[in-house]
Amino acid sequence: MDFDFHPPKKAVSSHRRSTPRIRIWLLLVLITLLLVPLFLRHSVTSTEAKMAAPEVPQPPPLPEIRKEIIKGTIAQGDTMTALLGEFFTAAEIHELNRQCKPIFPLTRLSAGQAYRLCLSDDAFERFEYDIDRNEQLIISRNAENFSIEKIPIPYTTEAVRVLGIIESSLFEAVTSTGESDVLAMNLADIFAWDIDFILDIRKGDAFQALVEKRYREGQPAGYGRILAAEFTNQGTSFQAILYQDGDHRPDYYDADGQSLRKAFLKAPLTFSRISSGFTTRRFHPITKTWKSHPAIDYAAPTGTPIKSVGDGVIIKKGYTRGNGNYIKIRHNSSYETIYLHMNGFAKKIANGKRVAQGQTIGYVGSTGLATGPHLCFRMKKNGAPVNPTRVKAPAVKPVSSANMADFKSKATTLIAELTDQKIIKTASAKPAINNSSK
Repeated sequence: MDFDFHPPKKAVSSHRRSTPRIRIWLLLVLITLLLVPLFLRHSVTSTEAKMAAPEVPQPPPLPEIRKEIIKGTIAQGDTMTALLGEFFTAAEIHELNRQCKPIFPLTRLSAGQAYRLCLSDDAFERFEYDIDRNEQLIISRNAENFSIEKIPIPYTTEAVRVLGIIESSLFEAVTSTGESDVLAMNLADIFAWDIDFILDIRKGDAFQALVEKRYREGQPAGYGRILAAEFTNQGTSFQAILYQDGDHRPDYYDADGQSLRKAFLKAPLTFSRISSGFTTRRFHPITKTWKSHPAIDYAAPTGTPIKSVGDGVIIKKGYTRGNGNYIKIRHNSSYETIYLHMNGFAKKIANGKRVAQGQTIGYVGSTGLATGPHLCFRMKKNGAPVNPTRVKAPAVKPVSSANMADFKSKATTLIAELTDQKIIKTASAKPAINNSSK
């Protein structure tokens, strides 16, 4: 029996064509099997990671530090032990006193001055003491040492124009603008060499000033500098420009650069009234006799500060039955001044002590032969009495020639601001209302 071992050619051809197609499909399946797990693994891993991540506990909130500021004023007799003894031992207070001594001795704490005690969680952090209107003492402490410094008080300032017309006195004219009487005192000090604000003032006199107003922590804190001022007295105008000539201290000059400062002030008191003038014949109210009165009597409340009218040396400080407490000052080889009937002397006033012009030397009183509180003020030239109100004192040096051009430039700017009617911040004194007719 014959067998045919050769399949038909057509069938063989069909099988060969299908083989590459199967291989392609197998290859695609294989690639798919290799790639799909990768995608699945990435998705699952990410999900598992999210599900399996442990929760991290949040740290507890930091405790809030409690800050406290205690404000006060130094009381009579206060010491650093009384103020800070709750926070420091006696030995630490002693060390603090030692470290403060070259910067600001703590024995000079003055009653009435402001202080601030800063605490952190009831523990000491900082102590601030106002030495005066311009400087403060700062005491802080780190782990072991004290930090002590004297710094300017941080103010913000605003230049304000103030003007007024005199009805009775500069004091009343300034306060009627809503400003403080301190401004009146400052203006009087500037023009004290040219104007006697007791004797020379007349109704209708006028003033204007460009003054810095101070603010501390957003609150009004008095006055800074008077940058420029003008005072019209009996038809004569006096101008004052604040300027620092080189290394000299800032001072006031007129528009031509001449110093307003002169050898003598016009009066030893700022605000008062003359109760008795210079005369060769006056009836004495106590001795009941006629005698010369080579002096000017200024009536003022007891305790009113008395200023030296010029630089000089105290050649006599004492008491007599007639003069009461008195001081005699030699100013130069020609002039002496004498101040009688004082209630008391200022601190550190002694024979041989040098005093500066404008320095307080004592206080108005009624010691000796006096009917009431007043200052008897006398001046001598070469040993002979002279009328203090008629002495023409020479001025001190003008602005130096090296700085005159700079002064003139700044003076022009300040005078323009002083007289600029467009400045909004202006206060004007109105005539006082007389209620006596009602």
